[in-house]
This record gives sequence, structure tokens and C-alpha cells, in this order.
Amino acid sequence: SGDLGNKNKPIVRNFTYPSQTDFLCIETTYADRNHKSFEESKQEFLQAILETFEKGGNVLIPTFALERAQEILYVLREFYEKGKLPRCQVFLDSPLAIKATRIFRDNPEFFDEEALKILTQKDPFDFPYLILTEEVEESKAINNIKSGAIIIAGNGTLTGGRILHHLKYNLWREECSLVFVGFQPKGTLGRLIVDKAERIHLFGEEIPVKASIYTINGFSSHAGQNELIDWVSKLEKVEKLFLVHGEPEKMEIFKNLLIEKFKNKFEDIYIPSLGEIVEIL
Repeated sequence: SGDLGNKNKPIVRNFTYPSQTDFLCIETTYADRNHKSFEESKQEFLQAILETFEKGGNVLIPTFALERAQEILYVLREFYEKGKLPRCQVFLDSPLAIKATRIFRDNPEFFDEEALKILTQKDPFDFPYLILTEEVEESKAINNIKSGAIIIAGNGTLTGGRILHHLKYNLWREECSLVFVGFQPKGTLGRLIVDKAERIHLFGEEIPVKASIYTINGFSSHAGQNELIDWVSKLEKVEKLFLVHGEPEKMEIFKNLLIEKFKNKFEDIYIPSLGEIVEIL
């Protein structure tokens, strides 16, 4: 399946359905739950920005350079054009994301109909408040800004990248916000914060987590439970279904749901262990 994604997201087209097959692997990242609709997620995102600016803080958005960063820019441009985004500075502080955005712009054949239409009129990833920071010194200068900034930087799970420096200067401030727009796997700093850690260790310092934490899953590139069910429902019969790319407890929940919902569709539903080699005969 790869990463199926939430339906009705901007830029790229919705997932297509699989053709008939004997063996199928499907991701299970969010197999135990459903996402809010993308429209609901956009409103949640806007509310996080407005609440943070009202308190006089900055918004930090850890993001992946490919697709997620472009979606955030696309949505922020929409907010700006509709007069919903207050005057602010939006920093795309990721050289890789900046390069990836240029690649997106140069390959419109993969866009959905709406994004393609916008591209014929203007740059869908640009608006007057946006500032691209490629150089290290430019990135460091952002930390002098105490309010009215939206900082988009990698990486998406807080395991490295420029976002860590922005955390150092903002995470301890109650008026600031940290907005997660992607899945935070176990063992990452992002997951630690999502799980309500009161303090973290960063660059040899102990930093209290005082900023507001938002988790907005509708931006995810991983499908929710309903989308996963929808995707497999189109198949007639599958000899063996492999559940992959997910945490064990979520795979078990999804496996039981599939057995209950599709009694005769799958001859076997299998959860391989990490590093296991499966022979297909």
C-alpha cells in the first residue's frame, strides 16, 4: 500500500485502489483510529495559530521536507488569501524542504485538479509573509523573534534538524505552541512530548515543556482506519494479507476488525516480526 494518506488533502491526488492480488501488504500506522476530515484539521491548525498569537508567542511546526512542508505552505497561503492569517512572519527553515518545494512546483503532472488550476494562476506555495531561510546564520537569527512567528523546520519527529534549536528557545515559554502535523513514533523526542513529558533534555540542558502542544493528525500521510478499510474492501479475495508499518497493538486491533468485517476475503492475515523473512509460495 505504501503510505495511503488522508483523503481530500491538497496538492496530490487521492489514493487509487489495488488490482486483484494474491499477497498484499498494508500500512497500519493509524489502524486503530480515524482522522478528522482535512477541513476540520485545517480549522484546528488555524485555531492553534490564532491562540498562540493572541498570547504573544511563536508557533513551531516540526515537519518532513517532502509533501508535509508543501501542504503546510499551501494551507497557510489559503489562510492568507482569505484574510484569516494575522500579520506574521512565516519561516520555512529547512534547506531540504525549500529544494523539495521547487521540485513540487516543477512537476505539476502529479497535482490534483484544484492545485493544478491554482498553479496556472500563481505559485501555490508562496505568499507575502513567507521567508525562506537556507543559511545557518539566517536560521539562528529567527531565535531573536519572541512573537508573531510561524517556524516550519525539520525534522518531523524531533530526532534532529534545525527544529531542535527552535525548541530550545521556545518550548519553555507558555505563550508559544508546538504543533505536530505528523505521526510521532515510539522512541522519538516528538513522542515523548506528545505523551505529556514535563521536561526534556536537549543540548545538555533540561528544558521544561511549558508551550501548548497540538497534535493534528489530519495532515498525516498515513490513512486512518476507515480509509484502510475502504482500500482493502475493493479486493475480491486475498491469499495472505501482511500488516506492516505500525505498532503491534494497533496491528492486532486492525487484524481483529478485518476478521470481523471480511470473514471470507482473507485466507490469512499475518503480522510479521521485525526483520522476519517471509517466503511466499
